[in-house]
Amino acid sequence: MDTVSQPAAPVIAQPAAQTPSEPAALPAPPSIHVRAAITWLAIFPLVAIGMMASAPLTENWHPIFRAMGLTMVVVPTAVYLVLPRLFAIHGFLAVRRGTRR
Repeated sequence: MDTVSQPAAPVIAQPAAQTPSEPAALPAPPSIHVRAAITWLAIFPLVAIGMMASAPLTENWHPIFRAMGLTMVVVPTAVYLVLPRLFAIHGFLAVRRGTRR
């Protein structure tokens, strides 16, 4: 009769001791108001540039279709390209501001 061995107990990694050069903790996520402001900083310029760039092509379109076409470009651009960079900048500045205090 074959015996089945029990799997070894999982090894739980112990947190490494922090060195003085490492920050003590990550900064708290930005508040809802900061997130709204950062999102606006991403969306407004994209919409303004998009409206000016698409005006010659879409001047005869119904406003709903103009808005749909613009948002089809602006929303993915903001979500995948602009907002991650802005939040990274905000995080960098928050960490830097935290280490100076």
